[in-house]
Amino acid sequence: MAGEPQEDCLFCNIIAGKIPADVVRETDTTLAFRDINPQAPTHILVIPKAHYKNAAELAAEAPQVAADVLAETRGVAEGEQLESYRTVFNTGTGAGQTVWHAHAHVLGGRGLNWPPG
Repeated sequence: MAGEPQEDCLFCNIIAGKIPADVVRETDTTLAFRDINPQAPTHILVIPKAHYKNAAELAAEAPQVAADVLAETRGVAEGEQLESYRTVFNTGTGAGQTVWHAHAHVLGGRGLNWPPG
């Protein structure tokens, strides 16, 4: 069920404290932690504490929480002292989503070329 913790979800288990993470920020609605397979010197994930399978579902069913996630990407970038950074939401297998819990990637600390893929 959307919004409810999922027992088999990696990120839900991180939120619950069952799996450790290098947490850098936390709010009432979001959690931000370092990616275990960083693709840039700074690579932090910002996730909603409520479970939504991807960014599209999050935006449709909980737009205020989606806004909280996006606002928190800025907080992460400021906390990491990034002058420029990229925010990425992968939605679906074809886009590279591998964890079925909405999340934003905050990438920085090096030049990021375009197009990304």
